[in-house]
Amino acid sequence: MTDISERLKKKIQAEIAVLEHELHNELPKELMKARAHGDLSENAEYKYAKERQSFVSARLGQLHHRMAEISLVNLNNLPKDRAAYGSTVTLLDIGKSQKTEYKLVTAEEADVSKGLISTSSPIGRALLGKKVGDEVKVQTPAGLKEFEVTELSTIYDEL
Repeated sequence: MTDISERLKKKIQAEIAVLEHELHNELPKELMKARAHGDLSENAEYKYAKERQSFVSARLGQLHHRMAEISLVNLNNLPKDRAAYGSTVTLLDIGKSQKTEYKLVTAEEADVSKGLISTSSPIGRALLGKKVGDEVKVQTPAGLKEFEVTELSTIYDEL
């Protein structure tokens, strides 16, 4: 299971490398080029580069924080019989009698179009700790949704 956290770390580290290159190499060049255009008060390129610099710095801070969090997670403590990170959960939408399958992943891995939802999303948080037969109520922008967990496959089942 450590390969999961190692995969995450590599993905985050790759984004960190790209952003650090941009912050330390590309943005300073853009700022110098924009300064050469003269008056900075009405210089859109300069303003954009400064805003991008702030964004990249903030994102780097988030990624470094996330790396620290992942290092602290012990995947061996995940439950074997309840929904947690790495679990695939099949839900029955009680109101629509429609089934949906989600895999619980980290925020970095999330892709709703592929059924990958973050454990920090409203549905992801509501599913944590649930087992087959449990009912789940989730407040969504479209209103309160009620689901029943019909199938559960944990990270241990998928190894």
